[in-house]
Amino acid sequence: MINQLLRFTPILKQKIWGGEKLKTVLNKKSNDDKIGESWEVSDVDGDESIVSNGELKGKTLRDLISIYRDDLVGKHVYENFKNEFPLLIKYIDAKEVLSIQLHPNDDLSKKQHDSYGKTEMWYVMQSDEESNIIIGFKEDSNEEEYLHHLRNKSLLEILNSDQVNKGDAYFIPPGRVHAIGGGLLLAEIQQTSDVTYRIYDWDREDIDGNYRELHTDKALKAIDFKSKKTYKSDYFKESNKASEVVSCPYFTTNVLPITSNLSVKHHDKDSFVIYMCVEGKVDFIYGSQTETIQMGETLLVPACIKEFEIQPNIDSELLEIYIK
Repeated sequence: MINQLLRFTPILKQKIWGGEKLKTVLNKKSNDDKIGESWEVSDVDGDESIVSNGELKGKTLRDLISIYRDDLVGKHVYENFKNEFPLLIKYIDAKEVLSIQLHPNDDLSKKQHDSYGKTEMWYVMQSDEESNIIIGFKEDSNEEEYLHHLRNKSLLEILNSDQVNKGDAYFIPPGRVHAIGGGLLLAEIQQTSDVTYRIYDWDREDIDGNYRELHTDKALKAIDFKSKKTYKSDYFKESNKASEVVSCPYFTTNVLPITSNLSVKHHDKDSFVIYMCVEGKVDFIYGSQTETIQMGETLLVPACIKEFEIQPNIDSELLEIYIK
């Protein structure tokens, strides 16, 4: 049995669009510039998370799954994913707008890349004035109209753009066109996959003067041309109660504002539970173990640990992530 709460060393990624907020706001340690992503929990090949606390310090997430199996991830999760951890958990700082992109579903991604597809969600932690995201189409479109605007560099005429604020949440299923706008700091929950189809990159050059690869043909096989009336997730917050923000077959994400001591019981779940601190600072207490996480830090609770305490240092807010 695994008998400790788990913290991991963040894996920091330089990005052409990255900024300084992961270091200045979330206190990530790096001497590099343009840090765009902090991978908090990862089982992506070559980027496996390493435990940073307790008796298991130094072991990789993949090591833990092979040793503890359903004690770590839950019986149902282990049956479905075996020794692969199903989620990739990140914090993202977009100083500049990301490329316009989309992701394939499981079937297409297995066929083309021998990988899972990518379903994901965003939770906005901080937003500069008038920051926005691009998500979906304004109205139903089609391949002909889309390619016309792509060639003429006028995609924004047919794509939907939302001005966003702290606490806004967005669900991005495979095929949905999207781009994070500049000035946003957010939490991202996604399937374990690094497959992205980039369709437009603002004619932006990298530090070597090269343009990043575009995936026009691959994207055409994956894109969803249907529009929605609204793309933002609708949810409510209640102090000291986990309230559902997004739920899909790949993950469920709750928001949990913490204003006083809370006894947590997860006997109803057959899954690990991940906590991302998106505001404030809290103590997790399990037996004699206390782990403190603050804004921008992440904790994984193994599936076999069903009861623990959360005590806020100040009014705080957590995202609670698991698989139903």
